[in-house]
Amino acid sequence: MTAQIPRILNFGDAAIAEAAALIQAGGIVAVPTETVYGLAADATNADAVARIYAAKGRPSFNPLIVHLPDLQAAERIAHVDAAARALAQRWWPGPLTLVLPLRPDTGIAGLVTAGLDTIALRVPAHRAMQALLSASGRPLAAPSANASNAISPTRAAHVAASLGSRVPLILDDGPTTAGLESTIVGFGAGSGAILRPGPITADQLGLPAAPKDDRITAPGQLATHYAPAKPLRLDARERQGDEWLIGFGAITGDDTLSAAGDPVEAAARLFDALHRADAAQPPRIAIAPVPGEGIGEAINDRLRRAAHR
Repeated sequence: MTAQIPRILNFGDAAIAEAAALIQAGGIVAVPTETVYGLAADATNADAVARIYAAKGRPSFNPLIVHLPDLQAAERIAHVDAAARALAQRWWPGPLTLVLPLRPDTGIAGLVTAGLDTIALRVPAHRAMQALLSASGRPLAAPSANASNAISPTRAAHVAASLGSRVPLILDDGPTTAGLESTIVGFGAGSGAILRPGPITADQLGLPAAPKDDRITAPGQLATHYAPAKPLRLDARERQGDEWLIGFGAITGDDTLSAAGDPVEAAARLFDALHRADAAQPPRIAIAPVPGEGIGEAINDRLRRAAHR
């Protein structure tokens, strides 16, 4: 039996209108952001949010990021202190998520926060997500548009391959630019800490990493995440046996994150390269070392989770 292929519409007014109608009716839509493609639903509709979890096979203890049009919308949903507001004013719209104390009676479905008293909020910069927020008039819960723990999607084709008929509509606006999920910063006692590294680096934020904690307090904290179906070997300087080698810099292979050794290019290409490796014939994947400074910290965070089994 042939798998059902979801509808894919190129970004434009008609596509946004159709996607907004689906959102308002309680449906789900895949939409690009500057980080990865997200699977969006009305964050105030519990049934719609449940459809995200069902489509992804995502565990219900793993909270979702809510996307909003601007800082003012965020302040209506969460308590935003001076430190959080300063980051928002500097980095929103953009690939930064803030985990903030949830205000009471906001209408956000409890499934979004997984029962926590905090909520993860982001103001995206991508035109497609901003257009969908405007046309639907809803806050949009939107994790990555892929099966849970699988490789994050940076193209519409990745979404279709991962979710198939579980997503009725994909808005296609080409490959994403950042290629990694947003940096997540949590706030407690007036000071922020990085819960998940991402495109905005620790040096840029001037913040430390949060202490290690086994509790799930924000999206993207599972030990196994972003993983290809095949075994993945890290820090490979040469191919071993039947591996597909993803290179970086001077280390060449079947593919490369960046022949120039540029970590920003590597971040943008990471998930795309893992998708190609997963689809290739060799049964195992190896990937060259990427320096851990700057955005390299986020790349290595994703690779460690991808290799964890």
